[in-house]
Amino acid sequence: MELKGKNAVVTGAARGIGRGIALKLAQAGANVACIDLGNPSDKALTYNLAAQTDLLSTVEEVKRCGVNALPILADVTSFADCQRMAAETVKQLGSIDILVNNAGIIAVGVVADFPEEQWDRVMAVNAKGPVLCSKACIPHMLRNKEGAIINTASIAGKTGRGGAAAYCASKFAVVAFTQALAEELGPSNIRVNAVCPGFLRTAMWTQVLNKVQGLLGRGEGDGTDDNLTHVALHGTYLRREQTPDDIGDAVVYLVRADNVTGETLNVAGGAEVH
Repeated sequence: MELKGKNAVVTGAARGIGRGIALKLAQAGANVACIDLGNPSDKALTYNLAAQTDLLSTVEEVKRCGVNALPILADVTSFADCQRMAAETVKQLGSIDILVNNAGIIAVGVVADFPEEQWDRVMAVNAKGPVLCSKACIPHMLRNKEGAIINTASIAGKTGRGGAAAYCASKFAVVAFTQALAEELGPSNIRVNAVCPGFLRTAMWTQVLNKVQGLLGRGEGDGTDDNLTHVALHGTYLRREQTPDDIGDAVVYLVRADNVTGETLNVAGGAEVH
């Protein structure tokens, strides 16, 4: 799929990976509907989500790429919100050619002590969210007789990791959903793939990684680097962190790759190779 003039929906676009994806799509010529909740507070989480100001900042950056962009506040766990998001995108941009299901959250803790409310919230956003957004956007893609759906999974959706069971379970679900949806939509020329990020210095991960390391009794090595740097240096073949730009480049590739579907592409510097 050639991206110039196409219209993309990116959820969780206010910051981090979502912002990186939105900008890379825009640099390739796509118009972008940037979706986010816009409410920093979530009582089920121990860190702050993105604010409306973050979303507006992303939209302005996207517009500077010379394409159209619009901000839409929506909760991906609400099908009514997802339908409104899709309808507003079509009204303002004309179509939906690309959907990137990127919105995601994390809550950490050992299973024996993990609050049910947190488990339900992680599964609702990370696993249910891509289903509802896809349901809302697929009818528009069917009318176009073409489409690309990219889901943000994780290397935690390939190998489970202690201290993050809810997050891992939700991302395993995303991988399976990607494969199943790819088979369903293939005959309609709609491709479905996933990216599996590794270790990124995003607001979400930097706020929770220290807690995960503490739960597992792991420190920061010799104390000369922070936890993320230490994990990236010692847990990847390339001995470096990944960036939102890396994930955005992978998404652009998957959108353009007309004969690739049902795949889960690791973007993790070798931290996961399966």
